[in-house]
Amino acid sequence: MEKKKLPAKIFRQEVIVFLVVVALFAFFCSASQDFRKYATILDILDKSYFVLLMAIGVAFPLITGGVDLSIGTGLVCYSLAGGYLIMFKGWPTGLAMIVSILFGIAIGILNGILIGVMNLPPFLGTLCTCMITRGLGSICSKNTGIVWPTTGQTGSWFRKIFKYTTSGGTNIPLGLVWIIILVLIMHFVLNHTKVGRYTIAIGSNKEAAILSGINVKFYHVMAYAISGLFSAFAAIAYAGIFQTIYPGSGAGFELEAIGGAIIGGVSATGGAGSIIGTFLGVYVICLLKTGLPFIGLQAKWQQIVTGLVLIGSVMVDIIKKKREAKR
Repeated sequence: MEKKKLPAKIFRQEVIVFLVVVALFAFFCSASQDFRKYATILDILDKSYFVLLMAIGVAFPLITGGVDLSIGTGLVCYSLAGGYLIMFKGWPTGLAMIVSILFGIAIGILNGILIGVMNLPPFLGTLCTCMITRGLGSICSKNTGIVWPTTGQTGSWFRKIFKYTTSGGTNIPLGLVWIIILVLIMHFVLNHTKVGRYTIAIGSNKEAAILSGINVKFYHVMAYAISGLFSAFAAIAYAGIFQTIYPGSGAGFELEAIGGAIIGGVSATGGAGSIIGTFLGVYVICLLKTGLPFIGLQAKWQQIVTGLVLIGSVMVDIIKKKREAKR
């Protein structure tokens, strides 16, 4: 009797990463009673929102074969700019949020022009805007910590977008609901719209995309504009979770977002990627970052373990590319 073959879908990287997330969560829960507490799980979710939003956005430049190093310092810059308008100018929170979002889109478009139109290497172009946003953040904040409206103050309603507290004092992680909605929307955009298909085409073979009539410059700019937009969303999430935003911070945030995207199946060389996989990949990093201290591993070991996981993900991507090339 012939053995039935398992469905090919179970070998997809999204499924593998999902199983890794489940395994990590189960391991840390069994290893530490404190990790199983609701407060710990809520803390993981709270601190994942801004990384997830950055990762969703940066997946698009990565799929084109580029990268966006400005999302971490950009996040802090947009958050400082919006907070400055509220704190020093008395602007309504909603209007300050809109300004932050427009600021993020503008920096994303600038990245797209530098890379897609002026043909600067993505690393160099976004490194420049990384330095620019770091400087602008310090200027916006006047080199001081910025505080968005805290709970109970006028304009603090935006914090309820991410965490709602019931009359009984229970915190509900509403942010996860919005993140899942955005993941599904951007999954549709990547797989079922021109923006997504042409982003993949550019990353697969830029020259072939040009010859097929795709406006490569425009869709390159679009990919980086999406990254800037989601970096701005991340800035609002960051302000909603943390009480004070400090200038000069944000360096390294982009590495968590890029790492999560790559773990989730976004090709390190471009041409392929998954938004759902990116969502799951970020939680691999978040679980390692939060869970390892519960089993006694300090920060230096957390970084080593995360680095090894990233190496493994890149190696899987390289092996997949080689197998596809042989077919």
